[in-house]
Amino acid sequence: MIDITLQTFTIAFLLTLFAGLSTGIGAAIAFFSKFNNDKVFSIGLGFSAGVMIYVSFVEIFPKAQESFNITYTDTISHALVVFFFFAGIGLTALIDKLIPTEINPHELKADIQDKISEASHKNLKRAGLFTAIAIAIHNFPEGFATFVASTENLTLGISIAVAVAIHNIPEGMAISLPIYRATKDKKKAFLYAFSSGIAEPLGAVLGFLILLPILGDMALGVTFAMVAGIMIYISFDELLPTARVYGNSHTEILGITLGMLVMAVSLIAFKLV
Repeated sequence: MIDITLQTFTIAFLLTLFAGLSTGIGAAIAFFSKFNNDKVFSIGLGFSAGVMIYVSFVEIFPKAQESFNITYTDTISHALVVFFFFAGIGLTALIDKLIPTEINPHELKADIQDKISEASHKNLKRAGLFTAIAIAIHNFPEGFATFVASTENLTLGISIAVAVAIHNIPEGMAISLPIYRATKDKKKAFLYAFSSGIAEPLGAVLGFLILLPILGDMALGVTFAMVAGIMIYISFDELLPTARVYGNSHTEILGITLGMLVMAVSLIAFKLV
């Protein structure tokens, strides 16, 4: 069993809460910013992907193997990391497969937005409910991963929280804008996006109460490996294709490079403190 003090729990929970509620930031940007530039949005999506890809391979993947090395040899540890890494990809792909396209937050692109804008108020309300459930399913493991990482290593926890928060900002925009187009109600659209992030701290608390006691120290290696896979899937399946749609290959690679650079510098800065 992993020992966690009240102070460590509080810090980890607050980081998870910050990451989750960043969907509300995305909604606020969508509604209250007069600056609307597709190329800037494309760079932002590429930036999110760059952050996730870099932190997954440079920080989280090695950390997972380090956790497994406590019990197993290097070869077995590496094999376990690879297994759970691809398990994370497979789990996310399965979730996307099971959630209908019309309510999947990862599929809220321009054509889906147009379909939603044509829906009746009654159908939109039902679709909004299912969308909230879909987002909760996507965000739940992210919250647990952020929490566990923060309790074990604050530097890594902050890195993951920042990566997840950056990812949640454009997701909040993707959730709120279609709902607003259909209902013309900014408050409702904002609340949908904002409340979707509650799944992150909820995942942290439930994971702490249920999964950690069962898995013990193994939870760290399993969680780190799987969240690396989840982040890679989100980056290549959602963020990068959308970045290309809103911009082009140049804006996409610019965002990726900036995201990797910022995350690399931040990790070095955290370690120097």
